Amino acid sequence: MIVWLNGTHGAGKTTTSALVQQLIPDSRVFDAEKVGETLMDIKPGLPATDNFQHWPPWRPLVVETARHILDYTSGTLVMPMTVLVEQYWREISSGLAQHDIPVRHFVLHADQDTLRARIAGDTVLGPNSPFRLQYLKPYAEAARTWLHAEAEVVDTTHLTPAQAAQQIAKAVKN
Repeated sequence: MIVWLNGTHGAGKTTTSALVQQLIPDSRVFDAEKVGETLMDIKPGLPATDNFQHWPPWRPLVVETARHILDYTSGTLVMPMTVLVEQYWREISSGLAQHDIPVRHFVLHADQDTLRARIAGDTVLGPNSPFRLQYLKPYAEAARTWLHAEAEVVDTTHLTPAQAAQQIAKAVKN
């Protein structure tokens, strides 16, 4: 099984995924961003883009990597990864379904003010990361048009990452 943690930057995906992994026996965290980083390391580089998800190989490579990890280890993969383009989510989710891999899709949601405050205090990419801020509008649009309808929404506005992780782990176990 895959527990996919979606949502924009500042929602708490990375922190929460590590905590979810601790609560679900026989689980591992697989960050699909590493697949994108591998594609970014190709020399000479692939065609220029502002997001590796736009490269057509990224989506099937995420599916195949997850499939091979699960074939090798079984158990559960906890995958913290923002996917805001509906077509990309459809490609990934249908690819996983073709391999009979069940997916529990959660969106970690927080209101815009909370997200901005978290991004302002970010110690990983630094305060007010332009990279993270640029995804607030696309996230709001995706949430309004398709994303929240496709997932179990966990509002992290007033939750600690530990509380969010407990809520997700409980939902997965039921």
